[in-house]
Amino acid sequence: MKRLTTYFSVLATLLAVLACALFVLLANVIEVEGWTGVAIALLLTTTIVFLLALVIGHFISAPLRDLRKMIASYRSGNDSVPFVPDGRLHEADVLVEDFKNLLDTSNAQCADLVRSEKQQMQFVGDVAHELRTPLTAIRGNAELLKDPDMPQEMREKFCDTIVSESERLTRLTNDLLSLQHIENDDALPEMQRLNLKDVVDAALDALAPVLDDAGAQVEVVGEAPDVLGNADRLRQVVSNLVDNATHFIEPGGHIRVELYGISGNSIIAVKDDGPGFGDVDPAMLFERFFRTDFSRARNTGGSGLGLAIVKSIVEAHDGTVEAYNLPEGGACFIVAIPSVV
Repeated sequence: MKRLTTYFSVLATLLAVLACALFVLLANVIEVEGWTGVAIALLLTTTIVFLLALVIGHFISAPLRDLRKMIASYRSGNDSVPFVPDGRLHEADVLVEDFKNLLDTSNAQCADLVRSEKQQMQFVGDVAHELRTPLTAIRGNAELLKDPDMPQEMREKFCDTIVSESERLTRLTNDLLSLQHIENDDALPEMQRLNLKDVVDAALDALAPVLDDAGAQVEVVGEAPDVLGNADRLRQVVSNLVDNATHFIEPGGHIRVELYGISGNSIIAVKDDGPGFGDVDPAMLFERFFRTDFSRARNTGGSGLGLAIVKSIVEAHDGTVEAYNLPEGGACFIVAIPSVV
């Protein structure tokens, strides 16, 4: 095993031999008499040089030994070990800094892993909870249909409930698959320059039946600079935000989509004149399965994933999405995506 002290011992020996040679050379040049005195002086000089080299080696290797002790203490479970450079040896200080950075990275990765596992467990629990209600409704109504004496009107009602809950399960499954696909993609496919007015118009055209059923009055105003994005995904952002607004406005209510540019970003703002979302933390609105009005949202058949999908798509475009309550009532969702020149 090669130790720093070993190298210094070799160095000390070489220095001692060199000192010996120099002393002999000097003795011959000045013709020193009395070889006994010369030998003693030579031995003394060699010993002093050797010991001096060992002492220097000991002090130079001390910071490395201390670092080894700190690492051993940390490995034994002492998380309070301070990995701080002490300034005694530059190379040792560099090693301490590198080890500290390695620990910080490792701790951050462990924290991310724990958080990811908790999120996965929470997600599985949320999905199980969301599936339980429609499955229970389907099973309950199917069992009631087994009654041979049931009136036809009641039979049709139970069949309609089964169909409705089955459609809700389909929407939930599609939203889950969509969210997984978005979050697992490293890059959005088919990125191109897009006019946001065209994106909004296409989304509203596809939502026309839903808007008609809700009696919503939709208005699109303004223009925004072009963005680099995926047309299908951004249409989904607009569709989800507008569809979310239809769940909370009264029949004949208003939805306003505003487009503009600010600070290098293209903005899509979706406003409604509904009740807003109250005192809820706006960031919670974009969590999976979060609902501000649980019973009302269930009646609309929402999956609770629409805004989570919006957030994932916007962040994949290097953008941000925020929400706030309007002073005059209603909610406003603002999507900001970097503009292209």
